[in-house]
Amino acid sequence: MNNTIGITLTDSDSKKISSYLWLLFAVCFLGNVLAGMASTLMSVYLPVVVKDLQGSVSGDGLGKMSAYINALYFAGWAMGGLMWGLISDRIGRAVALALAVSMYGLFTFLKSIAPSLELIFVFQFFCGFGVGGVLVVNTTLLSEVWPHATRAVFIGLLSTGFPIGVFSSGVVNFIISDWRQGFMIGAVPFLLGIILFWILKESEKWKETRIHSNKEQVVLSDYKAPLVSGIIIFGSMLIGLWAIFSWLPTWVQSIVTNSDGQRERSLGMMLLGIGGLSGGFASGWVSNVLGMRKTMLICFAGCFIFSFVLFIGNTSFSVFTLIEIALLAFLFGISQGTLSVYIPLLFPVAIRATATGLCFNIGRIFTVVAVFFVGALVTTLGGYGRSLFLFSFVFLIGFIFIIIANRKPSI
Repeated sequence: MNNTIGITLTDSDSKKISSYLWLLFAVCFLGNVLAGMASTLMSVYLPVVVKDLQGSVSGDGLGKMSAYINALYFAGWAMGGLMWGLISDRIGRAVALALAVSMYGLFTFLKSIAPSLELIFVFQFFCGFGVGGVLVVNTTLLSEVWPHATRAVFIGLLSTGFPIGVFSSGVVNFIISDWRQGFMIGAVPFLLGIILFWILKESEKWKETRIHSNKEQVVLSDYKAPLVSGIIIFGSMLIGLWAIFSWLPTWVQSIVTNSDGQRERSLGMMLLGIGGLSGGFASGWVSNVLGMRKTMLICFAGCFIFSFVLFIGNTSFSVFTLIEIALLAFLFGISQGTLSVYIPLLFPVAIRATATGLCFNIGRIFTVVAVFFVGALVTTLGGYGRSLFLFSFVFLIGFIFIIIANRKPSI
């Protein structure tokens, strides 16, 4: 028997629901892992894909192809995050999640039989469109059905699935050298999406809003203040995070004086990944102890401080540089897990997915521009370190908006 508002549950019902929630978390987590894998498979296979479909190309030509493919994927991701939120509020979380997972699985698989780069570009866009939807809808669904006491912990754990998928794409490339066979992995999320149609139950909170939708109309324009705050808070962390992730290897290279920098760059990127995963894993427990608001204030302030220490305080590479990178990434991870809980709960259920999609994805549009600006500022400011520290001021913007945001998250 499904849980509905106003019905007292028996011990047997509670056990059934508990089992279902574990299943729900498992499939949402797997969806995130496979989304991370689908997001980066093209990057690891790109040189052989281009060579196979276009013949030999110069380094500059390969760079342009990479830029086009990544830009199309990022555009699809942002647009998908916006549109699937709206779709989810209309047709339900469960159906939307199943469709979005099937979508990115299908277009990942279609790359394996693509006869031209032009079709690869199209499939890359729609793959990103599906991934953007999954990352919005599964967070929204869990925020509505998971028990309040452990919600932050499990949504924080959910946020670690995507980077695990990014790592897994490297494993697929290591095991399967043929790129067409590698992209056949898309059959797994496609089949998962079909299975989700049969096993997912709709959010009771969403169903309740549909029942009462004619009595009380909830519109997005009534929530302008939390929407603006959510967009700026999430967007400021996103811009700072991606600027640092994108340019950290180049900055490391600029302060290495006694080698070619390959080892140092690799260590820096590995610590970014490990720190981010650790932070996401710990985020739920940290926010339960400190509260979401205080946790986010510490994260934004800490990211600004460690950016100063890392990018201004280091003129050469040392073990302390690695420690500072790890601590900065750890704060990034905590912030992503906490924001994944905080943002959806700023809005009522009827518009939650739409508003969450806006908050999660408007910042991505500005992030693309911001990342390019770091490189443009290097000459003006006299180095990558100063450029990256300048961008870390976005953390202070997020810090200020957390303080002035006047809407408390709902239960």
